[in-house]
Amino acid sequence: MKDKVKDVFNGLSGAYEKSVDTNGLYNSEYERPSMLAVLPDDLTGKVILDAGCAAGWYALQLAKRGAKVVGIDLSPEMVNAAKRRVGDKAEIFCHDLAEPLPFASQSFDYVVSSLTLHYLQDWQLTFSEFRRILKSGGVFLFSVHHPFADIKLLRNPSYFSTELIIDKWRKDGKVFDVPFYRRPLQKILNDTLSFFTIKEVIEPLPTETFKMANPVSYNRLLKTPNFLIIKAAVAKK
Repeated sequence: MKDKVKDVFNGLSGAYEKSVDTNGLYNSEYERPSMLAVLPDDLTGKVILDAGCAAGWYALQLAKRGAKVVGIDLSPEMVNAAKRRVGDKAEIFCHDLAEPLPFASQSFDYVVSSLTLHYLQDWQLTFSEFRRILKSGGVFLFSVHHPFADIKLLRNPSYFSTELIIDKWRKDGKVFDVPFYRRPLQKILNDTLSFFTIKEVIEPLPTETFKMANPVSYNRLLKTPNFLIIKAAVAKK
């Protein structure tokens, strides 16, 4: 599974670097505005891990807000794309989130993970490591596919199971088979609560720009959420 995810995102790296920011409304006018709205405008002096940094869009935005950013991603080609984007504004390197993190305990103020964690079958070690590297009061902000949206992709779904889905994405004239996992809502919340305190649960709404560009999808998202955002934190000592 890990190799399949790595291979598909190596292939998608060009689209993420060159077209997702402008053509991917679900990113640019749906998930990203809702995620950024949760974060302070001024992040000066804060150390942030961008966990699953892809082509570096979040890493650059967080650095522009004053943060010291470290970005990690499984895909070498995504890492190369991110390095081209951020230059010397952030540190970017390859790492598998299913493995222990190479960072000191209590060394980060934030962990931000955008649409990444559904590529992992199990979250226990990953969340344990996020908890370890975050400071007291540190914030863990992440987005994933909404379980109510993903279940529609399955012919014979079993809601209370963690199920593998192979979705077809069309990017830049190519079709990619993208594997990821759908979890029931209670597992998403309870896995988070095993390590953090949940501060906010957000089912994002699309922007007016989204409405003008694609009114059909806009109206669908007003009725059925596609993504889920959770803001959690390490309890202060």
